[in-house]
Amino acid sequence: MNVPAPNPARNGKRPHQGETGAITGRVFDIKRFALHDGPGIRTTAFLKGCPLACRWCQNPEGIPRTPLLFYHREQCIRCRRCIAVCPEGALSAREDQPDGANPDFITIDRSLCRGCGLCIEACPTRALTWDSSLYTVEELFQELQKDRVFFDTSGGGITLSGGEPLAQPEFVQALLERCLAEGLHTALETTLQTSRAVLERVLPLTKLFLADLKLADSEEHRRFTGVENQQILDNARFLADRKAPILFRLPLIPKTTTSHDNISGIARFVKSLPGNYSLELINFNPLASGKYRMLGQPYPYADYTAPLPETEVEALAALVRAQGVPLG
Repeated sequence: MNVPAPNPARNGKRPHQGETGAITGRVFDIKRFALHDGPGIRTTAFLKGCPLACRWCQNPEGIPRTPLLFYHREQCIRCRRCIAVCPEGALSAREDQPDGANPDFITIDRSLCRGCGLCIEACPTRALTWDSSLYTVEELFQELQKDRVFFDTSGGGITLSGGEPLAQPEFVQALLERCLAEGLHTALETTLQTSRAVLERVLPLTKLFLADLKLADSEEHRRFTGVENQQILDNARFLADRKAPILFRLPLIPKTTTSHDNISGIARFVKSLPGNYSLELINFNPLASGKYRMLGQPYPYADYTAPLPETEVEALAALVRAQGVPLG
């Protein structure tokens, strides 16, 4: 995997930077010209922190709130400067790896890392980078609205994703207020694993909720995401009762969410809600393994190297339609 191009949400600012007294939010990526995160052309900000720990998570750096080091092994020239400057001894070299070997040369003991960033400053090739940066509301708003001309011509806007954006509720509320004050369409991609009080605060500020529903069985939900699904389902009912605009989405994870019982169960739940809500099936994305490698973590779905075949996706879509639920 090539090292990402310099990104203000990843490398432009030190991870602890922020104006004194200002509300700040931690952002790990900004995606421009997004076409699948709501209507029109959009800019999507990915915020750190998530109460779920899905085994298949496409953005594992988005789960913890604290900044993490990414190690891009293809950029490493084995100069050992990072090891020399680390005051905690958190970095070491795998001396058993010959030059040109593929496995990681630098090993990071993340239990020792204190986030000082000296290793990043010492690296001459950007083999070490932060995964995120802090922004004030105004800083992030100015970054997101740069493509406003495309929003205006396509009916697009701003989407907040994660992680779980509502894990940073004060920042998200203030940012949504700022966007609406400037006439920008707002969308929120959420797990719905949040308090009712937080949901009530963002409800009038959100023009579209993109709500993930993963597993119908609560015990299976806990097994694969770390939490049961009761609060998620309760919050979905709460939004539907208030006629909130929602597009429900179900990620198709091989051997996990793709059973006929699960697809039909999720569809039945959506059908039970007041209103005529749609359910979108999101095909498996096999590209997340590179992020796990940069974090030094195993990826449980590494053996699945391709999306589900279209014939299988269509068969699952037929189960949704059989429950009387329109596809998103």
